[in-house]
Amino acid sequence: MNGIEKITERILSDAQAEINEVLQKAEADAASIRARYEAQAQREYEELTRRGAANAQEREENLAGASHLEARKDTLAAKQGMVDRAFALASEQLRKLPEADYISLLAKLAAKSSFSGKESLVLSAEDAKQYGDQIMNEANALLQQAGKPASLTLSSEHRQTGGGLLLSDGQIETNCTFETLLRLVRVDLSGEVAKALFD
Repeated sequence: MNGIEKITERILSDAQAEINEVLQKAEADAASIRARYEAQAQREYEELTRRGAANAQEREENLAGASHLEARKDTLAAKQGMVDRAFALASEQLRKLPEADYISLLAKLAAKSSFSGKESLVLSAEDAKQYGDQIMNEANALLQQAGKPASLTLSSEHRQTGGGLLLSDGQIETNCTFETLLRLVRVDLSGEVAKALFD
């Protein structure tokens, strides 16, 4: 081998060694970079997973809260409907009282609600025809027993009362219809009715 070949071979050998060294360093750098990015990717994946789980948990809690609220709203609406029905049944039962009890109830309402003892009793046309005189006479008797003026009269005017009566004294009317009386007591009794229905 001549001198040039030896020099060329040595240059090639040194170059190969240098190439190998650069390749090893490049592979080491690449491995280091790959490891760094994999670690960063893993951290980001864990953070995204954690945030996703937290968001999912929050969403689940929000949905559960909303469904619980909706269920409570539906339950309250159902209970309110049952209370409405209970008062409607009470009104119906009052209208279906036996004749003597119905007359007595209206007479007591008239006597208790009378201010002057001189009001006119306004009844439905049907009640006035069937029971008007009896209600008036019994109410006047109750007023007399209480030592009050007892000059209630039966009005020629009739109204759809749905049960009950009105006392009329000129411009002043006292509403003693079942609908009005039940509406007034409902405020006080709704809690008790609900308790009786749902406990």
